[in-house]
Amino acid sequence: MKQASEGKYRPYPQVDLPNRIWPTRTITHAPIWCSVDLRDGNQALITPMNLDQKLRLFSLLLKLGFKHIEVGFPSASKVEFDFLRTLVEQNLIPADVTVQVLVQAREHLIDKTFEALAGVKKATVHLYNSTSVAQRKIVFGKEQDEIIELALAGVDMVKARAAKHEGEINLEYSPESFTGTELDYAARICNAVTDRWGISAQRKVIINLPATVEMATPNVYADQIEWMSRHLTNREHVLISTHTHNDRGTSVAATELALLAGADRVEGTLLSNGERTGNVDIITLALNMYTQGVDPQLDFSDLETVVHIVEECTDMKTHERHPYVGELVYTAFSGSHQDAINKGLAYQRTKEDPFWEVPYLPIDPQDVGRNYEGIIRINSQSGKGGVAYVLEDKFGYSLPKKMHPEIGRIVQQVTDDAGRELSAEEILAIFEKTYFGEPHHIEFIDYAVMLESAKDKMVKCVLEYTYNGKTIRSEGQGNGPIDACKNALMSEYPNIFKIRSYSEHSFGELSSAEAIAYIEIENDKLETFYGVSRDNDITIASIKAMFSALNRAFA
Repeated sequence: MKQASEGKYRPYPQVDLPNRIWPTRTITHAPIWCSVDLRDGNQALITPMNLDQKLRLFSLLLKLGFKHIEVGFPSASKVEFDFLRTLVEQNLIPADVTVQVLVQAREHLIDKTFEALAGVKKATVHLYNSTSVAQRKIVFGKEQDEIIELALAGVDMVKARAAKHEGEINLEYSPESFTGTELDYAARICNAVTDRWGISAQRKVIINLPATVEMATPNVYADQIEWMSRHLTNREHVLISTHTHNDRGTSVAATELALLAGADRVEGTLLSNGERTGNVDIITLALNMYTQGVDPQLDFSDLETVVHIVEECTDMKTHERHPYVGELVYTAFSGSHQDAINKGLAYQRTKEDPFWEVPYLPIDPQDVGRNYEGIIRINSQSGKGGVAYVLEDKFGYSLPKKMHPEIGRIVQQVTDDAGRELSAEEILAIFEKTYFGEPHHIEFIDYAVMLESAKDKMVKCVLEYTYNGKTIRSEGQGNGPIDACKNALMSEYPNIFKIRSYSEHSFGELSSAEAIAYIEIENDKLETFYGVSRDNDITIASIKAMFSALNRAFA
């Protein structure tokens, strides 16, 4: 990056706020949420939404539980005006929902806004004008008092028209570019606005303090909110609202700290749509609260539908790593992560306490309508636990723990060669080829067992198999069917081996379940190999698993 000339940039000034209390607080309840998707989000789109898209997104916002929705800037364009009229004329605004409209402090725009609001039972008129040092100096060429007079003229016009409106009109005022405005001046203009409106317990005013451009670290924004909270007159009748943008990538943190600092209300969008780097993402904020045991009062139990609708309405794609909603946010490729998640999910299923404590998963994917299918995916970075998880979760093979390294190495060799992620079906194909593939030199045909001594619990096995194409029939005794069949095999089979471990489990529906058997053998070089087989008969499955291991050990 090219070195900036000296003085081109300078540190943002800190707030003089002795005895600040926000660092000691915890978020304990949801704020008042206000979606600005249909206004701030819409104006940032390459192609703004048409009427049908706006109606579909409005319906989604209602379903999610929003009670405050900024529906647009009806004086700005015909589409914006027609959308609000459609909501009114088709009776689409629920009685408990307040629609919000944005307007500048200009008389003809305010007149057009109230024309669009005709018939609305409950609305917030969001009046704004820019107050920052840069805007006053560069854009408007006005002094502080002149900007205050502009705001008050707007309040008077809204107040006069609200008196004639058949319905409830609330006022929201934004000193736009608040973060670029001197705090004492921001308090002075906001107090002038609330005083002119006539603030009271029955006539509360929303003071929105936007980080129109994010200019400092989140703690500075929190200081600004707490400072304003201390300096707003009739604070108990003011709803302090935040509206953060993401220029520095910290809008979520800034909003959360602002809530600690006393903010009552949050304006934002779904999936962070908005000007430049976007508005704060309400989904992230709400689910951050949810993971801390706080009810966000919004329903994000079906995030895939939310993402689908928002993407279709905005024609914008969601990043795979977007918090909570991205395609890959519940997926682990790292071997150590996969192992920890696998163990965590198994632990979660067995314990009575519902407390969620699965490593690397801060939220249960099922709570937001996702599932566990994509949690572990396999590439060259994956480990033994991930392969075992996929085989069990997708296909029902519950591999013994000691077998994990073996299958992990086999699959990793394939991923190293391929240089890409493997699908679950490809992993299954490798597994089946390895353990169920065509035998190289020895193949099971049939067996029979009979009890030799009830006292000693000895059994006799008559085993039939082929070895290098030759059919062999041999007998052996042992303390169980597997031991007896092994001894029968050893009477003719030239390779020395030991059975080191054995396990089995059922496979499939109970009425037609098969048995899966896993046998670990050790050859004369002290190398171990696993064999796997499945059959309706558990003894046959076990014998076939032994043959599977022999083919791998002595091929």
